[in-house]
Amino acid sequence: MISKLTEIVEKFQRLQSDLERPEISADAALSRPILKEIKDLTPLVERIKHYYEQENQLNEAKSLLVESDPEIRTLAEAEIEEVTLLLQTTENEIKALLLPKDPADEKDAILEIRAGTGGEEAALFAGNLYRMYTKFAEQKHWKFDVISMHEAEAGGIKEVILEISGQGVYGLLKWESGVHRVQRVPVTEAQGRLHTSAATVAVLPEVEEREFLIRPDDLKIDVYRSSGAGGQHVNKTESAVRITHLPSNIVVTMQDERSQIKNRAKAMKVLTTRLFDRQRQEDESKVSANRKSQVGSGDRSEKIRTYNFPQNRVTDHRINLTLYKLDRVMEGELGEIIESLKLADRTEKLKSGAEAAA
Repeated sequence: MISKLTEIVEKFQRLQSDLERPEISADAALSRPILKEIKDLTPLVERIKHYYEQENQLNEAKSLLVESDPEIRTLAEAEIEEVTLLLQTTENEIKALLLPKDPADEKDAILEIRAGTGGEEAALFAGNLYRMYTKFAEQKHWKFDVISMHEAEAGGIKEVILEISGQGVYGLLKWESGVHRVQRVPVTEAQGRLHTSAATVAVLPEVEEREFLIRPDDLKIDVYRSSGAGGQHVNKTESAVRITHLPSNIVVTMQDERSQIKNRAKAMKVLTTRLFDRQRQEDESKVSANRKSQVGSGDRSEKIRTYNFPQNRVTDHRINLTLYKLDRVMEGELGEIIESLKLADRTEKLKSGAEAAA
């Protein structure tokens, strides 16, 4: 491990030296990838330097064990015990940073929310989740656009598809995929009984069409007149688009725009993203067939979280995390939950790696 750490520090220093060369610093095309690599390596290099400092501190403490003064030896033994524990913690942090990163983590994301079981209450809850995620996006200074939204007649949302862009969007939101369950007393409930309903969330890494090629022969494209809100125009023009990917039978419909061209472009974006995610899921299942992550399989049908409004409680079932601040979570304060999920995932991967090495 020490030799690997030395290589990383040396590489980091070479990159910094390259960036100081006039021909590179003056050329954005040359300097941009170097700056990104330096940025990616900085947290790891800082932990490595910290590790070396603690190692030197440990060696200095050990050298004091030969002293004749028993008080000095006692102090040295206490310091050795303390620094050894700190070294172990730093080593685990370094191992976590050395874990292979999901290349999709830095991508933008397509977030889909669908009302599940529970009728009107499920649609209202889907609307609550939509607001929660847009609040979170605002806090992270991300941009978001509604690709498609189908509202429920009694309020709430049947389905909404969002495009969210910014730094590390997918890497943070990917933990949200699954079934979200709500427990609360509906406004229409005269007896004050607690009802349970659900909504499904899917978070997919966004991919451009040039990154994932789809054969035109594999597509069936239908156009038809839009239905629902939008005035008389939607019933006069065949602006709605339905695209079916024949090999996978994935269907995407889009009718929010008045332009058939715009609806087709949006539908292709969603279809490409779904197909790319499907391939990623298949590839990952082959690689990790012998390991099931502690934070869940990523299966869209997996119940991941419960929101209990009477108790102001939110529970993430994958890591048995319970917080009594549901009101703040619904305002977009998802950071503590997401960071806990990330930590649990890193811990599980480190444990799996250690078992594989053994």
